[in-house]
Amino acid sequence: MTDALPAAPYGTDKMLARIEDGVAWMTFNNPERHNAVSMEMWVAAEKILAEFAADPAVRVLMVTGAGGKAFVSGADISKFESERGSKEAVDAYQAQTKRVYDALAAFPKPVIAVIRGHCIGGGAGLAACCDIRLCNEGASFGIPAAKLGLGYPLEGIRRLVQLVGPSFAKEMFFTARRFTATEAREMGFVNRVLPDDGLEDAALEMAQTIAGNAPLTVASVKFIVGESLRPDPDEAACDASVRGCFASEDYVEGRRAFMEKRKPAFQGR
Repeated sequence: MTDALPAAPYGTDKMLARIEDGVAWMTFNNPERHNAVSMEMWVAAEKILAEFAADPAVRVLMVTGAGGKAFVSGADISKFESERGSKEAVDAYQAQTKRVYDALAAFPKPVIAVIRGHCIGGGAGLAACCDIRLCNEGASFGIPAAKLGLGYPLEGIRRLVQLVGPSFAKEMFFTARRFTATEAREMGFVNRVLPDDGLEDAALEMAQTIAGNAPLTVASVKFIVGESLRPDPDEAACDASVRGCFASEDYVEGRRAFMEKRKPAFQGR
């Protein structure tokens, strides 16, 4: 299991972080509570994302949960009195979670959510911020806001609508029920449903494939896809991103490697 490997120095006991061969892992490590997230964990996650975003060694980010039973099951309800017991505390908690969601959605490198088990509430919102979502056959998904009387912000709903469309987004919120992995795949929430014993291997294979491709091209496509979803995309920035790829050393390397029938060694410049 990926969470059994050592954490990087900027991880904590509840948030693990490591890098190996260009692939970074951020693991929510609260398995006794199905990886429910406390304020402390959200703060650590923000720091980890900033570190990984700035690290040129990171080509791909994997986000997952420890313990094998849950990806992330939402907020840690046992902390509600201490962390969300007043309007000020609720505002601070909401602001912190928004910073993590925004940082993940704007992460400059590809992000893969590796989902095993429950992906509920804030976990589903977190997964929606990732570029690609892979899950095991036993995974389940749900947003129980309507059972708790919670409001849900515009940006979180928008991300879900962009993934599954307005009708399925409404079904998820209106019913607040659990959806199976197959249903999540049919809605378009997850890219792949994988056998229980093959999830991590398949995710790592995908990450390594992406990490071996030209980083500038991958980053350009991620940026342009994001712009294409905006009502007024920055076409000049998209054009500049494309031109940057053609002007790069990696473009030269890619052509040479193709002609020489060898694997390219991309440097991201």
